[in-house]
Amino acid sequence: MISIIALAVIVALLFAASAVWTDVLWYRQVGFLNVLTTQWFAGGLMGLIGFVLLAGPLWVSVWFAFRSRPTYVRVNATLDQYQQVLEPLRKGITWGIPILFGLFGALYFASRWTTAALWINGGTTGETDPQFGLDTGFYLFQLPFYQQLVGYLLFSALLSGIVFVAISYLYGSIRIENRRLRVAKGTRVQLAVTIAVYVALHAVRLWLERYQQLTDPQGLFTGAGYSGVNAQIPGRTILVAVAVLVALGFVFAAVTGRWRIPVVGAAVLVATSLLIGVAYPWGVQAFVVKPSERSLEAEYLQRNINATREAYGIDKVNVQPYNAVTDAKAGALRSDVDTTASIRLLDPDLVSDTFRQLQQYKQYYQFGSKLDVDRYKIDGQSVDTVLSVRELSQQPTDSWYNNSIVYTHGYGVVAAYGNQVTSDGKPIFFEGGIPTSGDLGSFEPRIYFGEKSPAYSIVGAPEGESPRELDYPSGSSANPDEGEQNESNQTYTTFSGDGGPKLDNALTRLLYSMKFGSIEILTSNAVSNSSQILYDRSPIDRVQKVAPYLTLDQDPYPAVVDGRVQWVVDGYTTSDQYPYSQQQSYRQAINDGASSAARPATDTINYMRNSIKATVDAYDGSVTLYAWDQEDPVLQAWQKVFPNTVKSADEMSSALLSHVRYPTDMFKAQRNVLGTYHVTDAGSFYSREDAWQVPADPQSGSDTSTKQPPYYLSMRLPGQTDTAFSLYSTFIPIQQSSGGSRNVLRGYLAANGDGEGADGKRSEDYGKLTLLRLPGETNVPGPGQVQNLFDSDNTVSTQLNLLRQGQTTVSSGNLLTLPVGGGLLYVQPVYVRSTGETSYPLLRKILVSFGDKVAFEDTLDKALDDIFGGDSGAIVGQNGPGQAGPSTEEQSEAPADGGTSTSSSNPAVAQALKDAKTALDAREQARVSGDWAAFGTADKQLQDALQRAISAQQ
Repeated sequence: MISIIALAVIVALLFAASAVWTDVLWYRQVGFLNVLTTQWFAGGLMGLIGFVLLAGPLWVSVWFAFRSRPTYVRVNATLDQYQQVLEPLRKGITWGIPILFGLFGALYFASRWTTAALWINGGTTGETDPQFGLDTGFYLFQLPFYQQLVGYLLFSALLSGIVFVAISYLYGSIRIENRRLRVAKGTRVQLAVTIAVYVALHAVRLWLERYQQLTDPQGLFTGAGYSGVNAQIPGRTILVAVAVLVALGFVFAAVTGRWRIPVVGAAVLVATSLLIGVAYPWGVQAFVVKPSERSLEAEYLQRNINATREAYGIDKVNVQPYNAVTDAKAGALRSDVDTTASIRLLDPDLVSDTFRQLQQYKQYYQFGSKLDVDRYKIDGQSVDTVLSVRELSQQPTDSWYNNSIVYTHGYGVVAAYGNQVTSDGKPIFFEGGIPTSGDLGSFEPRIYFGEKSPAYSIVGAPEGESPRELDYPSGSSANPDEGEQNESNQTYTTFSGDGGPKLDNALTRLLYSMKFGSIEILTSNAVSNSSQILYDRSPIDRVQKVAPYLTLDQDPYPAVVDGRVQWVVDGYTTSDQYPYSQQQSYRQAINDGASSAARPATDTINYMRNSIKATVDAYDGSVTLYAWDQEDPVLQAWQKVFPNTVKSADEMSSALLSHVRYPTDMFKAQRNVLGTYHVTDAGSFYSREDAWQVPADPQSGSDTSTKQPPYYLSMRLPGQTDTAFSLYSTFIPIQQSSGGSRNVLRGYLAANGDGEGADGKRSEDYGKLTLLRLPGETNVPGPGQVQNLFDSDNTVSTQLNLLRQGQTTVSSGNLLTLPVGGGLLYVQPVYVRSTGETSYPLLRKILVSFGDKVAFEDTLDKALDDIFGGDSGAIVGQNGPGQAGPSTEEQSEAPADGGTSTSSSNPAVAQALKDAKTALDAREQARVSGDWAAFGTADKQLQDALQRAISAQQ
């Protein structure tokens, strides 16, 4: 039996060590060990304090209850039996109860270490609240800790009192004799002191509640209104005075033994709490404020407006009146050629399958379901792109060796022009292929750390040993610099970076074997002293571990920077304690048609800053944090908690700055607030006559609760001279209580996302918010109304029905809105997809609307000319500047590495391309004649021919 217990203890210790020591190894390897040790120290210290604050008073109460028990008092038979049971356990109870509750308290208090850390390290902000004149840093950093501490002490005092009374009653120190309550003298003293402490702490809590009124979300807005300032805050002050007097009364009772005064005082406290704390504020609100709410609340509502705009960073929004026209005149787009040339036709939510079919090559690769949007300089010109990394896709049925040793990483970046397609509707890739090649130059293409990376991989090998990690299929390349090939016609490599803890001893392998439940880590001969184990490989997971105080944007994106693939992750500091700022649900604010399934831990907020830009190297997983908003007081506090973990934004390279963009979740939170808080006058705000909301996503169909996501576009806003990579959203009038809403545009919000300035340093224009405000009498259709125009147009409906023949499906892409031509232009790509496992969406049509006009054409330039009197004056990028894009055949014949085409030297490739040409001609003829069944057959033949051509080159 002893051996079994000893073995169980050893196993438990090993599992605990596997959790603790592997964390040490991970943090030490990534260079953020002080983050882990600081959390341990802070949590441990807070746990110890929490243990003492709960166990100490409990021990005193239990000890005194036993010590002051009467020696010869018989209460009744039942209680005598309890005493007989408790007496042998008295010492155990004296120590056991405090220790047990103290451990629970320690766990609770340790989990609140962040509040204490901010209390110690938080500073001032330079902003004061309008009610008490205190620096807002008091509310952000100090008040939450004081409230937490007082609440914990109140619970400790209450629990100590309950346990003391229970033991005293069991032993007869408190008893009922002849219908009268009898309390022993020592018990009376201890009870009076305990009650005095509890009431005094209650007075402190009431005092703190005065300040908490400024973040109270109850009522018309967040913060103290008329009744809060004139009833609740004064009422709390009066209650504090009463509670202090009652506490002194119980101290008096402890000394003199006279209980009448404190008991009466306690009754008065309860009565005044009901009258002054509840009834009086309710009466003021119901009978004074409600009849004259607009005038009485104006001052306090203005406080809320000012604080909200400051806390969410929307106080410097550049509001421009935009008298949008609805009549389309010839040549109206001639002055907006920079914007029209960048109109993105590829929908990153729809073309993932297209990337998969054309660029995946092998089943062990994959692309994300939603691609990313960025911009790159190609031939000196900035172009919007849709891109993704080719990540690893493991098969769960494979062996441990394959999944852990062989298939370890993805390979390459695939990027396409966002504004161009081939003549048959496919993306035009300027980077892709295996080995990777294109216009992005030379860079490290291997993706060991990504959004789809496996739980763990074991990489590295002794010097001179043959590589075991599958790099890519090598049939199309013989480049010796790309890796070593073997007889299986695959290229293998060995990880050469510093990406994970080393498995250089048996104990470390044992601990990781226990951590991941894989005995092979310990026993496999493929694991050597040169091996590293890579895990926690998601960019979000890695940044969250090294910066636990951040709320992270749910959309990290890859960028080729300085010869490496870097994941860029935006981090936010948030709070719900900014005085008078309007609270909102962060989860609801960021939830729209493009949201990920992940639910962020943060919810209620009323303060937000994009304080951190983080990068995660896709090859070695190294994490770098940059202080993007160095003026943020919350970030400054955390930099004191975790010193030397965040670099200055001045250290960011120009290449990295060129791929910084305005973060989507920050923008969503801001637009959610700005829909109401673009109104800065309290009177107009109260009437809500000009309140807006984000329109429903037209792609969500009948689900009007799903908001339209913001979109990235390069555009030049009206009145501005430069084109900027921007994130935009639109507004329509807010839905009325009756359920109706006019789907007409009222506002157009755009955020400048260009991080790099002309001098290669951070741009001063980054983050500038511009709000185009449309006049109330202008009826420019909103996105929902435009989608209805598309769906109800007879010509559009007829052609869409033709496209749907032959079991093909038609999908509408993102409905883009652009402020050009003096009005608002809507552009929506239409994709057609045939049936079959290998089918994928092809861009076939473009829907365009301006005012109440609708056009439905094969190309964007034709659609624009149709809308604007035969000559829009626009330059579009769909088929390049003045020329048609390459066809499928031309792209297929183009070599991946930029060298000579291999089709002439490979008969199988040549025959497959010939068959592809025949199928392409047949498909085009079927499209023209409207024979969609023949179109589907020819499209299948084309796909088969292209697949044979790809296979023949491998």
